[in-house]
Amino acid sequence: MRFMSSNALLRAGAASIVAVGAVATAGETAAQSSIASAQRQSVDMFARDRGVGVRERARPEYEALGLGAGAFTIFPKLQLDAEYNDNVFASETDEQDDFIFRIRPEVLAESDWSRHSLQAYARSVISRNADFDSEDTTDWTVGTRGRLDVVRGSSVSGGAEYGHLTEPRSSTNTAQSSVDPIEYDLASAYVGAVRAKGRVRVSGRADLKSWDYEDGETAAGDVIDQSARNRTNFALAGRVDYALSPATALFGMVTGNERDYDSNTSTTTPARDSSGVEALVGVNFELGAVSRGEVAAGYISQSYDNAAYTDIDGFGGRAQLEWFPTELTTVTANVSRTIEDAGIIGSAGYLSSEVGGKVDHELLRNLILTGQLTYSKDDYNAIDRDDQRVNASMAATYLLNRNYGVTTTLSYLDLSSDGVQAGPSYAVTRLFVALVAQF
Repeated sequence: MRFMSSNALLRAGAASIVAVGAVATAGETAAQSSIASAQRQSVDMFARDRGVGVRERARPEYEALGLGAGAFTIFPKLQLDAEYNDNVFASETDEQDDFIFRIRPEVLAESDWSRHSLQAYARSVISRNADFDSEDTTDWTVGTRGRLDVVRGSSVSGGAEYGHLTEPRSSTNTAQSSVDPIEYDLASAYVGAVRAKGRVRVSGRADLKSWDYEDGETAAGDVIDQSARNRTNFALAGRVDYALSPATALFGMVTGNERDYDSNTSTTTPARDSSGVEALVGVNFELGAVSRGEVAAGYISQSYDNAAYTDIDGFGGRAQLEWFPTELTTVTANVSRTIEDAGIIGSAGYLSSEVGGKVDHELLRNLILTGQLTYSKDDYNAIDRDDQRVNASMAATYLLNRNYGVTTTLSYLDLSSDGVQAGPSYAVTRLFVALVAQF
């Protein structure tokens, strides 16, 4: 057609070219619209990964490679600790110091699948004291956890763990007069699910924990009955998030719990059975690569079956904020207000308020410095007592290579207990060095 001289045909040809151009433009616009829509749909409205914390940053040259075993990779690890403790028994008056040596073997098996995941682990902490062998302990834990990826944005996870553990002397719930530290068995299991589609994410989780304590013994040989502390806790939580943008989401969550004690095992302590609820609303956000966090506030309550204990209720909440002033520094702040179980005579629970901050700084690629400070206050129900704690620590982690590292930590704990039924007040300073070998 382009070789013909007819004006009519030329005009027809021009019209055809314009029509083809219009169709092409319309097609391109539609294609661009489809691509933009696909890109919008592919955006994870709940990802908060633009900023990377110092301890989250990948360091491939310092990470263990593991040992291949079919579809799994095995990560063996061994940590050796040497600690100096200036108040081993967490005593208010007769302070005794000691050197403590620990061996911490651990093994982790992790799947290499492109979808789904499965892990199994076993670890132990074997502690031996230079002078006070009554404080020698052997703790161990075994467990497994996994995730089933159903479809994009949907997964089901679960896990179970069992351990034989020792209660620290610095725990306010422990029997201070026991010759040996209180030991207990802890069994736990959980199952959870999450479904995210567009701007909405729905998640839920069920947790089950069971504690079984061993009795203590005084220097005179009297039994310190711990059976009243044996319990099973069940918690069921549900949460709904709505994304206002790829960087901000509002959410609401409700958690209910049932705490059942072995009421027939003790004649001296009334049963501490209770039920509780925590209802919170909050916001989850990310401000570019500078900061991110989650803040939630609402109502918490715990109602006790036995009239000997007063119910606890009031304002509750939790928050975690991370700030990345530079790529080499991470500042973290935490606040929480929760209801916890008490293990002391006369009280079933306490309202725990805590505020803390931590700074991680990457001085060198393989040298990380950490400073941490935490203040907490525990108000007990049914008795006149409140405990205040100040925890402070400084640590330095030096990574020699992918297999070896050294950590040095200096920590300080100050506990002040007030009230008619106050517990002991004391301070504990610990200095330890740990050598880590991983393969």
